[in-house]
Amino acid sequence: MMTYDQTYDVIVVGAGHAGCEAALAAARMGCSTMLLTINLDAIALMSCNPSIGGLAKGHLVKEIDALGGEMAKNIDATGIQFRILNTKKGPAVRASRAQADKQLYRLRMKRVLEQQDNLHIKQGEVTSLFIVHGEARGVEIRSGIRYLSKTVVVTTGTFMRGLIHIGLNNYPGGRAGDQPSIGLSDQLRSIGFSVGRLKTGTPARLDIRTIDLTKLEPQWGDTPPQPFSFSTERITMPQVPCYIAYTNSRSHDIIRGGLDRSPLYSGVIEGIGPRYCPSIEDKVVRFPEKDRHQTFIEPEGLETVEVYPSGMSTSLPIDVQIEFYRSIVGLERVEIMRPAYAIEYDYVDPIQLFHSLETKVIANLYHGGQINGTSGYEEAAAQGLVAGINAALRVKGEEPLILGRSDAYIGVMIDDLVTLGTKEPYRMFTSRAEYRLLLREDNADLRLRDIGYRIGLISDADYGAFVDKRRLISCELERLCHTRLQHADAECSYLSGKGIAEIQKGTSLEQLLKRPEITYEDLAELDNVSRETSPVIREQVEIQIKYKGYIDRQLEQVEQAKKLESTKIPAMLDYGSIKSLTTEVREKLAVNRPGTLGQASRIPGVTPAAISILSIALKSASWKEQNA
Repeated sequence: MMTYDQTYDVIVVGAGHAGCEAALAAARMGCSTMLLTINLDAIALMSCNPSIGGLAKGHLVKEIDALGGEMAKNIDATGIQFRILNTKKGPAVRASRAQADKQLYRLRMKRVLEQQDNLHIKQGEVTSLFIVHGEARGVEIRSGIRYLSKTVVVTTGTFMRGLIHIGLNNYPGGRAGDQPSIGLSDQLRSIGFSVGRLKTGTPARLDIRTIDLTKLEPQWGDTPPQPFSFSTERITMPQVPCYIAYTNSRSHDIIRGGLDRSPLYSGVIEGIGPRYCPSIEDKVVRFPEKDRHQTFIEPEGLETVEVYPSGMSTSLPIDVQIEFYRSIVGLERVEIMRPAYAIEYDYVDPIQLFHSLETKVIANLYHGGQINGTSGYEEAAAQGLVAGINAALRVKGEEPLILGRSDAYIGVMIDDLVTLGTKEPYRMFTSRAEYRLLLREDNADLRLRDIGYRIGLISDADYGAFVDKRRLISCELERLCHTRLQHADAECSYLSGKGIAEIQKGTSLEQLLKRPEITYEDLAELDNVSRETSPVIREQVEIQIKYKGYIDRQLEQVEQAKKLESTKIPAMLDYGSIKSLTTEVREKLAVNRPGTLGQASRIPGVTPAAISILSIALKSASWKEQNA
C-alpha cells in the first residue's frame, strides 16, 4: 500500500450532489481538499429525475444558496423549465422547481469543481477508511494508494454494495453504467456502525421521437422564469415544455400480470423503498381504486431525444416495461432507450451522528447524503454542504455549525435524522417543519446569509447586495407604517372599486395592506413610492405585513422551545441512575444519546412527564457538580 505524499485537510468520498457541495464548501473555506470519485465523468450526474426543487426540496435549495452552496446557481445556469408550485396557497408552502439539461448540469458542476482553488479531484474507488486510535485519518483506494487527511466526509450515494434489479435479473452497480463500491460498508459494519439496506428506483428513458405529442397535454413553465439563486439576475437558457400523460386500466392489468416476475413482489429485493415516491407497481397494488396515474414526460436536455416519465419507476422485466409504457395514450409506439430499474444499497443509520454530521463512532468522520438514509438530490446536497462546512471548521479548530429547527429546513432534516434515525428513505416535506411559516423560500437569505458570510462562503459582492436588500425591506416597512391615506377622491374611488366603502381617516398603508382584499399592487395604484419599489422588496414587505400575527406567534413558540434546546445533556449521562424514568424511556435515551432536552423530547415514546423528570435530574446533577 503506497502512502501519497500529501496530507489533505479534508477528503470527500463520492462526487454526487452531496460530495460536490461538501468539497466546494471545504475548499472555499481555505482547506486543502480532495474529492475522490469512482468515475470523473459522472460528477453531479442526475441518476434519476432531471430536475431540481419541488415541494420542500425547493426550500432546501434556496437555503443551500443562502449559505453559499452551488446547487441553485448550477440549476439557474442549466435549467430549461422553471415553475413555482402551490402559487394559490400561502407563502410557506410555495416551492420552486426546475427541469435541467442533464448533461449541462453535470458538465457545469464539474467545471466549477475543477476551477476551485484548494480542491484536487481524483478518480478512485475507496475500499476502506484509514483509522488511527478511533479517528479518521484518510482513505485507501482499490488501486493501492492511501491518502491521508485530517477529516473525511463520506457521500457514497447508492454505491455501497449497490445491486441493480430489472425483473428477476440483477447485477452489481452503483447506478446503471457504473460499478458499485465494495468493501467500505463492510468495514463500517465491522467497526460498530449499524448498516442497513434501502431501495430506490428510476423510470425508463424514452425516445421522444416515438411519442405522439399531439395526444398529450403540454405544460410550459412560468414566464418569466424565476431563478433559484439569490445571486442570479435572470434565466438565459431556452425554455421547453413537459407533457402530461396518464396510465389506464389496461396499463394496470399489464402491471398486475407481471408482478410474479417483479423483484419487489417476489421477495428478491430486501431493502425498504421510499414511501413517498413508490414504483408504478406499488401504486397499482396499493391504490387499486384509482383508474389512472399521471406522469409528466420531462425532457432530459435540449440536445437529446431522451425523456423521463416521472412517477413511472419500476423494476418489472423489460418485456413488461415495453408493453406497459406502450399502453399509455400517445406512447403506443414508444421505444425504450434505457430500461427502468430498482437499486438496493447500504446506508448507515443516522442516529449514530451528531448534529454536525460527524459520526459518534469515529471522530473526524462525517456522513452526508444517501448514506444517511435520505432520498433526493436536494436533501443530499444540503447534508453535504453542512458536512463539508463542519469538516473545515474542525480543521480550523472552530465550533461546528448547528442549524436548529427554527433556523432552516436543513436543521429540521438533520435533527429528524440524528434524533429519530430512519428505516426508509427520508424525504423532506413542509409538514415536517413546525415553524414553516418562518422557514419560507423567499426569506432563506434573510435567515442564513449572515451565517454563510461569517464562515467564508459568501462573496463580498453578494453579501453587499444582500445587506442593501435587507435595508430596503426595513425602510419600506417603516415607510408604510407612517404613510397615511389622504382620503383624496381618487383614493376613495379606487378603494370603493375594491369593495372597501369606508376607510378610517389616518389609516396607514401598512394597515391597508393587512386587509385580505388589498395587495401591494393596489398600493402601487395609490402611492407613487410603492409604484417604484422592486418586486423582490414588494414580496417581502407584503408577506411580513400580512402574516405578522402568525409570524409573531411562531416566534413566541421558538422562544419557548429555546429553553429545551439550550439545556444540554451530558454525553455520558447514566440514564439507568434516573429511577423515576420508565425502563422504556431509559432504554430509548441510552440508545439515542440526545444532546439537549429539546432533542430528547422528539424521540418517540419520551413523554412530557419524562422530560420533566430528566430536567429535574439535570438540575440536581448540576447542583452536585457545583458543590462538589
